[in-house]
Amino acid sequence: MDNLTTLRDYVRYCASQLLKKNVFSGHGTENAFDEAYALVLHVLHLPFDMPEVYLGAHITAEEQAQILALLKRRVDERMPLPYLMGYARFAGLDFTVTQDVLIPRSPIAELIESQFEPWLEVDKVKRILDLCTGSGCIGIACAYAFSDASIDITDISYPALEVANKNIENHGCDAQVSAILSDLFDALAGRKYDLIVSNPPYVSETEAAALPPEYHKEPPLGLLAGKAGLDVVQRILEQARQYLTPHGVLVVEVGATADVLAETYPNVPFMWFDFEYGGEGVFLLTAEQLENYAGEFKQ
Repeated sequence: MDNLTTLRDYVRYCASQLLKKNVFSGHGTENAFDEAYALVLHVLHLPFDMPEVYLGAHITAEEQAQILALLKRRVDERMPLPYLMGYARFAGLDFTVTQDVLIPRSPIAELIESQFEPWLEVDKVKRILDLCTGSGCIGIACAYAFSDASIDITDISYPALEVANKNIENHGCDAQVSAILSDLFDALAGRKYDLIVSNPPYVSETEAAALPPEYHKEPPLGLLAGKAGLDVVQRILEQARQYLTPHGVLVVEVGATADVLAETYPNVPFMWFDFEYGGEGVFLLTAEQLENYAGEFKQ
């Protein structure tokens, strides 16, 4: 390794090893080059937007050892890089992550950054629910986007809520965001929201069997949702109308299960989002639509 001396050298070497070992990129990066860059910059405590001139800077022996050790774990264990680093970026914000929560990567971030316009009027949004919150990233990002709104974030997993509470503390939004242990809406009786947003489990048995090894490092409770991937989403559709204000909206990510969902409810007018920065399988229904099609959703 004596011929590797600069930051650029180590980015190139890490990318080569990731490609050689067929390591999957999909937890915050899209390819081996971006992942190698993220890995090296993490060790060096440097930001992604650092001046390019620093790519020629020499790396110390201690830093070289740290980079190679992290690369070895990434390749040998197939552990997603955000778990190794201890954080992930979502909607322009950093969030603590452990293997008790999914790694934030939802395209819902793009909707939050646009404040869900034109489907919501920002000044009318007073209460928001982030259902199946995991790390708390969606709810906390909503706190930044809707500074006057009160936000509940819920999860069935106590370890996940411990991570979410750490992120609430890290972002200093404990006066605005409340973490609640709940199996979907079970602990929310009597509450009404202007926005319910959720990235619930939606992976089918068939899809789960085909996932790269990295996904099996994430908590199954956050991914798997029965044979067709609809077990949780169907419960949300059946119950959500009871927790929305009259002008409220429901936004849910279902990923690759979108086609199955549309086939299951052919009469329901799901509004599917197109994303500028990639991603798919996120729908919107209004409170009125959920009420009008309530009969479709009864289990």
